Order: sequence, then C-alpha cells, then structure tokens
Amino acid sequence: MAAPIPKKISQILPKFQNVAQTSHYLVKFGLPPHYNGDGYSLADHLRRKGIDFRFAGEDIGLLCSSASLPGSAMATSDVVGNYQGVVERFAHTRNFTQISLEFYVDNEYKSLKFLEHWMEYISGGTPADPKNPTTYHFKMRYPELYKSNETRIVKFEKNYRQFLEYKFIGLFPLSLNSTRVTYQNSQVLKATCNFSYDRYICGESTTAAEFRGTDLNNDSSGRNAYNNRPYNLPAVLASQSRGSEFSILNDAAGQIQTNKSSVSDKVSSLQTGFSNVAEGVRSRHYFG
Repeated sequence: MAAPIPKKISQILPKFQNVAQTSHYLVKFGLPPHYNGDGYSLADHLRRKGIDFRFAGEDIGLLCSSASLPGSAMATSDVVGNYQGVVERFAHTRNFTQISLEFYVDNEYKSLKFLEHWMEYISGGTPADPKNPTTYHFKMRYPELYKSNETRIVKFEKNYRQFLEYKFIGLFPLSLNSTRVTYQNSQVLKATCNFSYDRYICGESTTAAEFRGTDLNNDSSGRNAYNNRPYNLPAVLASQSRGSEFSILNDAAGQIQTNKSSVSDKVSSLQTGFSNVAEGVRSRHYFG
C-alpha cells in the first residue's frame, strides 16, 4: 500500500457535510389482517379499546419519539483440526436483535393503549370478565394473528430524496417498560416498548420499487436504468434491434412469421395499431 497523499480541506470537507441526520425518520405500523375462528382480529380488539385504524396506521408512528434501526449478529461455531494450530470460525445462523421504540403518550393515552392491548391480544386473556379472579385465564394466540409483516422504519434526509427503508417480518411487542410518573417538574410522558421480529428486509419491497429496479437497495443507474425512463414499446423494439430485420408477432399456429420486413415498417404498423386501439377506447368512452 502506497503512502497516503495529503489532501486539501476543500477535498475532505464535502465528505463530512453530506452525512445523515438522526432526526429524520418515519415509523409506520401495519397490523396483521388475519382472523381467528371467532372472527376476532387484532384490529377488532384495538377498535374495541378505542384505537381506530387511522391511529394505528399513521398517528402512532408520528408519536414515536425515538426509534432504533435494526441490527443482526452471526452465530458461529469453531472448527479445530483442519489446519495445525489454527481455530477456524464459521457462521451458521443469523440472529436479529430486538429493537426499542419510544412513544409520546397523548392526553387520551391512545399510544399506551395501543401497546398494552396489543400485548393483551397476544396473551389471549378472557375478554368476557377479566375482573374475575377465579375464572380468568390466558390462551396464547397463533402467531399469524398478532405478528405484523408490514411494519416499516424509513430513515430519510431533509430533502426527502435519500432514504433507507427497513421492513419487518413477524414483528410483535415483546415487553412494555414501566412508565414512571412523579410530582416533580412536569415533562412529556413517554412509553418504551421492545419489539421482537423474525427478520427484516433492507430496502424497498413494494411492487412499484421492483418495477423501477430500486427494490432491495438495487441501484437503478446500472443495468436497471431503463426502468426509470418512460416505457415506449415501439421505441424499445427499434432501439434493441438496431435496424436489423425481425418478426414481432407469431402467426395463428404459434410459429414465428417467416416474412421479413424492416424495423421501421414494423414499428410504424405497431404505432398505427396502438393509435387505433386508443381511438376505439375513446369512442366507447364518449358514445357508449
């Protein structure tokens, strides 16, 4: 390795000016849509407790005052004996660490109710008469009823262009920390909850991102750059063929057409067909 070359401050400063900030992020919960045998879902349980769909889908994420981007660790095993005096270590399992989210508690205590009753739904406490000390019991629910597969944390910058998205699979609240109150100087009440999850997906995972070629943090400036351009089928065929003769459609028997024609003729006929189809759609729209 060669000796380092001195650099000017003007060359180094842009690297430190383009760093990510901690205060720009978004948390969005997605409740599981599954129902159990009696048709009672997690959303139904929260709705009974006064937590509507809008609060669970938007407001609770805005009240998240502190979040943690997920991490993972490799579980390893040691192998001795392949090489004299050398201990080799190999990874065999990827473990995902828990995340901790802190929430502002609104004056209607909905954020605290959201966490409390989500955990209550998991444990399957008797909903009929929870005050009865002799007949109350727990019956844990199936994982697909309480695990969320659509919860996301999006870390973005203040220009809203650079961002990093994490999608959690199998997320559910694991523990709700006790919330301390005091007669001393009043402060904003906060609730801290630890969440467990099966795994996470780093990068966009929507079908729109897959179409653009930017899903899973793929760089669309390379081989998928065409996905960011307006898609014009005749233009694409013309650019890919480079003037050679080819056949666009097969015949009625499914065989490749044997007649040869130039690309310009094929593209022209295809554009005419598109125009006729569009005109027919407009005619049906205006005249029924």
